[in-house]
Amino acid sequence: MGYQLEGKLLEVCTCNVLCPCWVGEDPDGGTCDTVIAWHIDKGTVNGLDVSGRSLAVLAHVPGNILKGNWRAIVFVDDKSTPQQQEALLKVWTGKLGGPVADLVQLIGEVAGVERAPITFAIEKGRGNLRIGSSIEAELAPFQGGTGQPTTLLDSVFSTIPGSPAYVGKAASFKAKNPVLGFNIDLQNHNAIQGSFRFVA
Repeated sequence: MGYQLEGKLLEVCTCNVLCPCWVGEDPDGGTCDTVIAWHIDKGTVNGLDVSGRSLAVLAHVPGNILKGNWRAIVFVDDKSTPQQQEALLKVWTGKLGGPVADLVQLIGEVAGVERAPITFAIEKGRGNLRIGSSIEAELAPFQGGTGQPTTLLDSVFSTIPGSPAYVGKAASFKAKNPVLGFNIDLQNHNAIQGSFRFVA
């Protein structure tokens, strides 16, 4: 049956503005530490309703993003039922194929899967992301001369393949994680927002 998922993305990382990873260049500083979160507004996985649920990946990217070998921890919305969690993990581990599988094949090691409260909010274009008590970010897109958000489309890499990404910066990005060795506290670094529609 596969999946049909529609929702929104919030993403921040340690790269400067704009993140070179999206155009296939090496990350600023040689490596990239990132959190990528998808909130499903409406969707099903193998017929199971997963609307309203979120999933996030905290990852260390050791070099060029297209070469993969990311080391990651997956966070599943703690409001998910066991069935919803299993369904979401099937999608985000690539077992159900499709555009999400193309993305997550870049992960070389999943160092852990955790349930956590995930706050995912977008209001007047500004994003707010919190995962548990150790990850938080506030982000806003850039605006072009017309007052519309600045977009990136048809880039060689995307966490929302097929959809435009709204590029911007994070007023703050904090992430502590002993497994990945993260103790991040940054201001005004790269941020991405967008919407997605994944079908497989």
